[in-house]
Amino acid sequence: MPSFLTLAAIALLASCASQIMKNYVGGPVDAVILDYGPPDNVIELGVDQRAFQWRRINTEAVTGTTNGEIRQTRHGERYEISQSPGYVKETECFYTFFVRSSGTRWYVTSFRRPQLECE
Repeated sequence: MPSFLTLAAIALLASCASQIMKNYVGGPVDAVILDYGPPDNVIELGVDQRAFQWRRINTEAVTGTTNGEIRQTRHGERYEISQSPGYVKETECFYTFFVRSSGTRWYVTSFRRPQLECE
């Protein structure tokens, strides 16, 4: 069972991207486009409603580890090494804003929370 501190840490981390996204609600989608470039997808949802979606690939280099220990053998001591190689971890993230038309402009009405790895 996760501890309270673990749950609190997850909740804190889960709010990073969502807090940034929340700041755009009520404003024109142009502000998001100016900050992050053109969207990767624009999806028609109905009359005067669209979803603007940005796709980002987060890349993280995970370092390898090397561990060693001394083992006793019948011929004396022997140092054994175990290694795990480093690797590159890629996470595909989607950031989606829902917008509604008002006149000639589109305004952000809400957003979809990104998956936890993308916060």
